[in-house]
Amino acid sequence: MSGSSERKPEITFADFDKVDIRAGTIVEAEPFPDARKPAIKLKIDFGAPLGVKKSSAQITKHYTPETLIGRQVFAVVNFPPRQIGKFMSEVLTLGFPDKEGEVVLGAIEQKVPDGGRLF
Repeated sequence: MSGSSERKPEITFADFDKVDIRAGTIVEAEPFPDARKPAIKLKIDFGAPLGVKKSSAQITKHYTPETLIGRQVFAVVNFPPRQIGKFMSEVLTLGFPDKEGEVVLGAIEQKVPDGGRLF
């Protein structure tokens, strides 16, 4: 995630429809001390057919691994996997920068089925 507040070029709905954003539940979380910037390794359950996917998230300012288990999050699930050190991140967990630029996870107000697509 870039912390840029710059307005991006306009896109069409067809462009937006290519981005597959799904809800998932964090089932495992652990510190990621080998990352260049402080991060937490996540395993997120997106239900069938996606299953459990891995993500590295720079969210250590506001969250600890223990507070993340069971939390539902949004993630982009159709980016190609990205190697982060020795860890392969399979999805991009989404959040917003606070006033210091630290990531705050997007919140799902009520429980939704894992794998539900944002529209």
